[in-house]
Amino acid sequence: MAGAPPAIFRHPAGLWGQALVHGALRQARRDWAGSPLHRALLARPRPQGLAIAPKDPRPADAESGRRILAGRFLFAGVVLEVGAGGDPWDRPSPSHGFAVGLHGFDWMRDLLALGEEGAAEALRLTLDWRGVFGRWNAFSWSPEVLERRVLHLACGAKTICAKASDMESGLIAQDLARQARHLLSLSDGPARAAERACVAALAGAALAGEAGERLMARGLARLVKALPASVPPDGGHASRCPRAALELLLDLQILDDALVQRGRPAPEEMMRAIDRLAGAVRFFTLADGALPELQGGEAGTRAYVAAARAAENGGGAKPPASRNGYHRLEGRSLQIFADAAAPAQGAWSVTACAQPLAMEVLAQGRRLIAASAWSPEAAGPQALRLVDASSTLSISDEPCGEPLRGFRAAALGPRLVGAYSHVEARRYETEQALWLELAHDGWVRRFGLRHERRLYLDLVADELRGEDMLVPAAPGDMGEAGRRFIPFKVRFHVHPDVSASLARDGKSVLLRTGEDDHGWWLRNDAQGADIETSVYFQDGKARRAQQIVLRGQARAESGAKVRWKFASAAPAAG
Repeated sequence: MAGAPPAIFRHPAGLWGQALVHGALRQARRDWAGSPLHRALLARPRPQGLAIAPKDPRPADAESGRRILAGRFLFAGVVLEVGAGGDPWDRPSPSHGFAVGLHGFDWMRDLLALGEEGAAEALRLTLDWRGVFGRWNAFSWSPEVLERRVLHLACGAKTICAKASDMESGLIAQDLARQARHLLSLSDGPARAAERACVAALAGAALAGEAGERLMARGLARLVKALPASVPPDGGHASRCPRAALELLLDLQILDDALVQRGRPAPEEMMRAIDRLAGAVRFFTLADGALPELQGGEAGTRAYVAAARAAENGGGAKPPASRNGYHRLEGRSLQIFADAAAPAQGAWSVTACAQPLAMEVLAQGRRLIAASAWSPEAAGPQALRLVDASSTLSISDEPCGEPLRGFRAAALGPRLVGAYSHVEARRYETEQALWLELAHDGWVRRFGLRHERRLYLDLVADELRGEDMLVPAAPGDMGEAGRRFIPFKVRFHVHPDVSASLARDGKSVLLRTGEDDHGWWLRNDAQGADIETSVYFQDGKARRAQQIVLRGQARAESGAKVRWKFASAAPAAG
């Protein structure tokens, strides 16, 4: 797997050593970033104005722009009211996620959708920001925030400067150059290296003169080196997050447009990555036009995903059956998307989720079974990266890997540790059915049990049949320990637009998306079934949802099995 760290660094002692080294280096970089010499180096050479306005294909929200114009900022599900013409920079942000969006200039695109009035407000906010935060500080110039701000400023600077004075335009161009140079000076691992190099090259393309040429050349050179690790040969992103693949594709498309405007050829490695990512996004796009909500990414909207696919040829080629460790099963009414690989490791795992063999189910183009849709932008706890927050099997409420905490997380990021590393996937296809046989080893060390999941999509009956099995990893007589009962649960997280109700038999569950929907039955042979509350994230905001929990008991010496089936509740034809 791309970016897999040496075994010594996956050991807890190795991670402590890494954390100490990273912590010391980070402090040294902070001291250097705030020094007068570093500020002087960032200031030269000065750009000769703005050359182009790169086009960001991401859709803007004019309604959001009007709210911002009225002084109402909404980021990460949190609102800050400052009033029309108010100053959002002179008061504390209500949450960390909000502050990232605000200082990352996430408001820029929506304001520019309003025309001259929005551009004037964006100019005011930009100049007010530089008056307070134009010199380095630990948060507003942090890698996460800086990357977003440089992207938005590179795309919007020429537009907001159309009515600015020469002095104001010069200040904004100089700020863009300084921030992009600082972004290139950061070296905190491979996980965002391609994205940051892309954004720095984009800033160089937007700037005129020698400053822009140098910055563009440095950014492109870094990008060419970083892309092979970030975009594996089979497409997708090394983090295995579908949303990360989409976002990197959009960034590269902006840079490609900027290079065309500047009359420069794009590097071959960049075009290869765009081709791979475009194929991955086509594979990830589900029947409702959005993405899977697995491995640290939200689904996004149909319009957002379509923006990345606007340049596709209209051939409508059928996506492959598997890619980037995921499998798709397609029937007349049902679509299943299954995670059939181990999560990313090392530095790539800061958004990974320990949710083995998780799946999502769509019925007639509507989301039926989902996940919590946790993402780094979500206002939700890291616990939503654990196995209970996905549609799969768990044992004894134990994790199957979990994020780092405390000092190690502060130094290395919330990397996933102790996760399963071996996943098997076998796929079979006939004219009547498609099925997957999946297995992972995440429960073997603690419980001696291997989880096997079989998904059988009957193309004739238009139903999904599944089996979740716990199989002894070492068959044989285990004595008294082998005869103890181990509780397990199979969860199906229900999309918040779907209602779940338990039937009179106390096991079957009816899932409906509305009054006009006959719905789908989930039948099962579990020892017990319950409907419990759950949470689902959309645009960073939590929505109340439900989850179906099937309960059972397994023995270490003999295992256990639960069978279940999704079938339409519509009356049979004829």
